Amino acid sequence: MESFIRLLIAAGEFLFGFLGVYMVLQSMPRRKPRWFHLDALNWRTDEMPDKWLLLLRLSRESEAFIERASLLAGCGVTADAAWYSAARRILLFLLPAIAILYGGLSIERGAWLCYTFVLAGVALLYWDLPWLRSFRRLRAQRITKEVYFMSNQLLYLSESALHIHTKLTRCIPYTRTLRGDLERLLAEWYHDAEQALRRFKHRIGTDDGMSFVETIDSLRLHESPEYYRLLRERIQDYKEKLELAKESRKESTSYFLFIIAGIPILYTFQIFIYPWVQEGRKLFESLG
Repeated sequence: MESFIRLLIAAGEFLFGFLGVYMVLQSMPRRKPRWFHLDALNWRTDEMPDKWLLLLRLSRESEAFIERASLLAGCGVTADAAWYSAARRILLFLLPAIAILYGGLSIERGAWLCYTFVLAGVALLYWDLPWLRSFRRLRAQRITKEVYFMSNQLLYLSESALHIHTKLTRCIPYTRTLRGDLERLLAEWYHDAEQALRRFKHRIGTDDGMSFVETIDSLRLHESPEYYRLLRERIQDYKEKLELAKESRKESTSYFLFIIAGIPILYTFQIFIYPWVQEGRKLFESLG
């Protein structure tokens, strides 16, 4: 237990130390940095330098990197995927090293607890693709639901003379996952609507979201009844996808409840039937 506490203290010291150094560097002048280029810390907008990728033996052309970049985009991450890949590679090396450094080869209870947490962290990082796919699928379903509500709202306002920007503004109450991105789109609209829609499309990162953005762009250029008919057809597609997702959740829930229902049966077997089996075995052994 003592080694696990030391591990938590070391992790806390590293985290707060990193945040302290980061805040100090951010407060320094950006035009004339003395020993460190501060723009390298703008990981939300900047790409990781290629020399860092070479140092970590990562490549943007590898299939694993491309797949993770696609999954992160589907999860709503707009930063460079190289930052995630680099952090994953470093943590896969640091976590076992920290466990060995602070836990040693002890078999105490605290050390085993430390090893369990480290093993769980390494497993999550090493097999990260399944839970990234799950998160992307859940986010895509939420986005489809919100796009469905917004499309219905736009269809409701189809007869009004309001500008498409005002119509989208009235769709904000129907959003939750996309609210921040939608508000950013509306704020950037009058600066350059085409570029704002392109960035909004990139931030969404799902098929249904992209089709919705394409519909908005068409309504922006030519607000005609034909595009509203197209919007009505896409609303039907969104509805069918939501119903399929709902049925899938029901099926998964039924499997889970079936497994839960089997637990009392196993408990009954352990309490009532297993002792009789043991007694019968002993009886046959005595007779033999």
